[in-house]
Amino acid sequence: MSLVCAISNEVPEHPCVSPVSNQVFERRLIEKYIAENGTDPMNGQPLSEEQLIDIKVSHPIRPKAPSATSIPAILKSLQDEWDAVMLHSFTLRQQLQTTRQELSHALYQHDAACRVIARLTKEVTAAREALATLKPQAGLVAPQAMPASQPTNVGAGGEPMEISEQVGMTPEIVQKLQDKATVLTTERKKRGKTVPEELVRSEDLSKYRQVATHAGLHSASVPGILSLDLCPSDTSKVLTGGADKNVVVFDKNEEQIVATLKGHTKKVTSVIYHPSQSVVFSASPDSTIRVWSVSGGNCVQVVRAHEASVTGLSLHATGDYLLSSSEDQYWAFSDIQTGRVLTKVTDESAGCALTCAQFHPDGLIFGTGTADSQIKIWDLKERTNVANFPGHSGPVTSIAFSENGYYLATGAQDSSVKLWDLRKLKNFKTIALDNNYEVKSLVFDQSGTYLAVGGSDIRVYICKQWSEVLNFSDHTGLVTGVAFGDNAQFLTSAGMDRSLKFYSL
Repeated sequence: MSLVCAISNEVPEHPCVSPVSNQVFERRLIEKYIAENGTDPMNGQPLSEEQLIDIKVSHPIRPKAPSATSIPAILKSLQDEWDAVMLHSFTLRQQLQTTRQELSHALYQHDAACRVIARLTKEVTAAREALATLKPQAGLVAPQAMPASQPTNVGAGGEPMEISEQVGMTPEIVQKLQDKATVLTTERKKRGKTVPEELVRSEDLSKYRQVATHAGLHSASVPGILSLDLCPSDTSKVLTGGADKNVVVFDKNEEQIVATLKGHTKKVTSVIYHPSQSVVFSASPDSTIRVWSVSGGNCVQVVRAHEASVTGLSLHATGDYLLSSSEDQYWAFSDIQTGRVLTKVTDESAGCALTCAQFHPDGLIFGTGTADSQIKIWDLKERTNVANFPGHSGPVTSIAFSENGYYLATGAQDSSVKLWDLRKLKNFKTIALDNNYEVKSLVFDQSGTYLAVGGSDIRVYICKQWSEVLNFSDHTGLVTGVAFGDNAQFLTSAGMDRSLKFYSL
């Protein structure tokens, strides 16, 4: 029986046997296989050249194949082999071309898929933002015709007319301001020092906790609520101004947006809700003051009283006039019925930007804060600076007059709140806050019993004792606005984390 190589299936010239698989191999072939793989080709077990065992046999002359016994037969064999190689080469070239086309097609599909994924991702982001903005609007109030009693001043193109000329303080206007101040002073004296029976007591106030939060009022792409106000006649109506350039009216009870007012070209930093009309006001670094109809959902007037960012806004007790302050160093007094600027004044000796403005409850005097840490008290009728309160060491960020008419609270970038007595014109109390505490909003409740501070967190102090009764740190960003509900039945706040929060028992 002849030996046959397990690899070539031919009679080996130098046969050897593998002790691992007991198979016979041509030594030349098995050595190459071991050099490449290091294993037995039959069972994959480890095998080395030293393990191979030579088989001693007499070398017979292998017979030639019948087809290779003559020259023509050998040439025929070579020709057949050449033809087979050519055919195989042609087949390989065809397969290569097909593979190239398939690869090119796959690359085009991949590129198209990447484009589709990018577009879908963008659409999903926009849809999520729209959903976050529109979620509370399930019961959005349909725009109604604007009452005739409200101010309207619309140009031919449907856009509000921009009015900026100064008219001046007429005797009639001065008399109107004086009459209103007399009425308010008389009412305050009648109330005396009595606290309203409905006012929440401090021991109940200290038990307040967060009861609701709403994050869908303003755009998620430009996060941040920068200003906050409540409607004085219905404190369930909340007004906010955002970094997304929008003004939003929100109903606390219905938990839905009543109106989203768009028109400012920059962020909205000040908002005011009119106490008796369905009208709101907003101011922005785009140097405009806008008057909006809530029921109509549109801008009815643009007042251009300033040449730079409008930093403060305050409504006069008559509800007919608007005070504004600006980085252009001027304060302006405008008529909201006509949209005209009645007077515009600056302290030329100071030469400093104004950072905030607030009317005294009687409306005959008001305060402004400056970038060089001064608080200035102005007489509106005479348009003169009647008192200055130095003491802060940074730009004044917020001022608030108490309803009792005697106290003024001020905050600045020095981590403190100062209380001033307007009768004695001096600072009688300084509330030192934590290091690096940023004061952004100050507000007294309607009775003048409590003072709320908004900034790095929210703190509520009881007046006269000036002790802290509440402290909230629920916001994840800076608190930019705080406000009391009617008789302090609830507290609301807004911040740079885009959320509007409510606190009560």
